[in-house]
Amino acid sequence: MNGPRPRWSYDTRLLVGIVLVAAPALLALLPALLWLLPSRGAALALWGLVLAITIAAALLLRRKAVYGLYTLSNLLEALREGDYSLRGTHARRGDAVGEVVHEINTLAQSLREQRLSFEERGALLRTVVDTLDIAVLAFDEQALLRLANPAAERLLGAPLAGLLGRSATSLQLGPCLDIHRVQLLERSFGGTHGRWEVRHARFREQGRPHDLLVISDLSRALREEERLAWQRLLRVLGHELNNSLAPIRSMAGTLARLIGSDPPAADWRDDVDAGLRVIGDRAEALAQFMTRYTQLARLPPPTPREFDLALLARRVAALEQRLVVGTGGPAPALAMGDPEQIEQALINLVRNATDAALEGGGHVDLHWSADAEGWLIEVGDDGPGLPPSENLFVPFFTTKAGGSGIGLVLARQIVEAHGGSLALANRHGRSGCIARLHLPQRC
Repeated sequence: MNGPRPRWSYDTRLLVGIVLVAAPALLALLPALLWLLPSRGAALALWGLVLAITIAAALLLRRKAVYGLYTLSNLLEALREGDYSLRGTHARRGDAVGEVVHEINTLAQSLREQRLSFEERGALLRTVVDTLDIAVLAFDEQALLRLANPAAERLLGAPLAGLLGRSATSLQLGPCLDIHRVQLLERSFGGTHGRWEVRHARFREQGRPHDLLVISDLSRALREEERLAWQRLLRVLGHELNNSLAPIRSMAGTLARLIGSDPPAADWRDDVDAGLRVIGDRAEALAQFMTRYTQLARLPPPTPREFDLALLARRVAALEQRLVVGTGGPAPALAMGDPEQIEQALINLVRNATDAALEGGGHVDLHWSADAEGWLIEVGDDGPGLPPSENLFVPFFTTKAGGSGIGLVLARQIVEAHGGSLALANRHGRSGCIARLHLPQRC
């Protein structure tokens, strides 16, 4: 609590204090003047002059002391009002008031530089938010819209002036405020239907809670990725189909000429038989190709259960008969997942590693180890390493003669269905490739 206000102001109390300090000397001076001067009137007049000079000096001292305080008050008021350009004069070091004025001037300069930096960062942030192709919306504690960028205007199909102050419910964004952190939605915004990634976060402004929504349109990116995926797939499919249809078309033309020749050649039956075998072989290759495509397209979802990863890995290693696959890792190694699908993925990886190792030193390793998030399985070989291609995980792409081109794709599809990841990399300091399969504890 504030105490009772003083009866006199600081200026008055300062003046009275100065006068009281001089009062003993004035009182002692009057008898001395009366004793020294023969005339009583002259003594009183001289004493009055001294008294007037004393009072004038006291007023001057009070004015000088109060002036410095008023200067400090004006400087502090300017800082409070946000005016950092005002500076105090006579900021001398070694002087009590001068030291204070110097520190206030330094503080004002520091605050001015900080505000300038803050305004520059704020302008940069506003520019970045305005140029984003992602809608950013901020709602106050009453779920009323307080901030939106141009992308949000396009999303909601209305100008900013018509959006500010409206509730999240009226903007059909009420359910988005209940999202915990990130969620994918398929719905309509502003008459545009698509898939959206909605991020929700909370922040405080002036001590009050606010909600921030960041809404990204995934449809465009997904359509672009889908277009690229179709291009890659059709390129590989076209290559495979042409490899089979070209000889079939050529052989069919040859057979038509043989049958239509008059008279027929003596060995026309042998030629027809050979041509039909070629057509049959290519038709069988196409049938196998479609079987592999069906296997890739109809992979069922995993049925997770607990299994021993160590036993499964050793069983996969024993299935490879072309060379001995080295194994290593803790046992037992209890993991969660679909053991049949994981086994199929490892079989494909070990088979690819063996194919590569047969071109090199003929050594393949299969290791597993636990980390903070699950199990890390590594399949390494000492072959020639990865080919310089970005299509390793493109369906039906292969660099091996007679390869199917679905082993790596199927393995990655299985691992990602379990919530894990699969990556390939060349070994450092030695030839060969290593496949790293990460399997989470829970899928």
